[in-house]
Amino acid sequence: MTTQTLSPRTPGKPRSTMPREVVRRRRYGGHAWHPTLGTGLLPRVLTLLALALMAVVWLVPFGWGVDTSFKSEVDASASGADWIPKAGFTLDAYRTIFGQGNLPVWALNSIVIAVCVTALTVAVSAMAAYAFSRTLFRGRRVLFALIVASIMVPPQILIVPLFRQMLAMNLVDTYAAVILPQVVAPAMVFILKKFFDGIPRELEEAARIDGAGSFRVFWSVVMPLSRPILAAVAIFVFINTWNNFLWPFISTSDPQLMTLPVGLSTVKDSTGLRNAQESAASILGSLPLLIIFMLFQRQIVKSVATTGLGGQ
Repeated sequence: MTTQTLSPRTPGKPRSTMPREVVRRRRYGGHAWHPTLGTGLLPRVLTLLALALMAVVWLVPFGWGVDTSFKSEVDASASGADWIPKAGFTLDAYRTIFGQGNLPVWALNSIVIAVCVTALTVAVSAMAAYAFSRTLFRGRRVLFALIVASIMVPPQILIVPLFRQMLAMNLVDTYAAVILPQVVAPAMVFILKKFFDGIPRELEEAARIDGAGSFRVFWSVVMPLSRPILAAVAIFVFINTWNNFLWPFISTSDPQLMTLPVGLSTVKDSTGLRNAQESAASILGSLPLLIIFMLFQRQIVKSVATTGLGGQ
């Protein structure tokens, strides 16, 4: 009669006899775990120092922008790299920006445009990707190859034909002119299509046996299973749309339709750039993205791995 060896940490539960390598493989998603720099104290310290150095390299310019936004225009325009201004810190730049009344309008335009572009892009890209993944039709491979090839086309090449198209449709200086051309996202169609290819077809066949149609299968079966990749696509599209400068700058000339990147470029006077006000406006304009990253940082990191950008 054999007796089981019990672990002192978990009374009543048999101690695992699996090899350490098997446990590591299960913990890291079936991949072998190979420490890059080793497991000792010195490699960990060196890793932390390298990460801290990279964090400092990124944070110093951001900290300089925050510091400049609290300076007066005289101190912000002075030569040198003084972190502490001679006249002391002030909120004059922020008061001037909010007093002009343009920043709230630009922020609202950016929010409306980014949300609309994100919603439409996710919907259109998901339906197109599902059609390429599950529907068989003549010319399917050629059409998908063209979509993949269009990823390599620089968007600057399409500026002139897109503007002429918006001009012919009398959409210049409207929200539609800014939103509609940004909805087309071949890269997102490719990413979603590859994800849909990995969804088991048995789930869809079971729904069809219960009487569900194609759209019901897509909406009730495929979409709930695709929430991680849809969230990743939504995050990428929202950030790209929020930071987009070129197309909103070309398609709009009305100050009431400007987005934050376009509006910030107009923060000038007769003597040149107003450094303190521009820094303050840039900090305020980046706050929504910082908040989104703080709230969804786990989803953003997971999305990089899900879309294959993490080298997996």
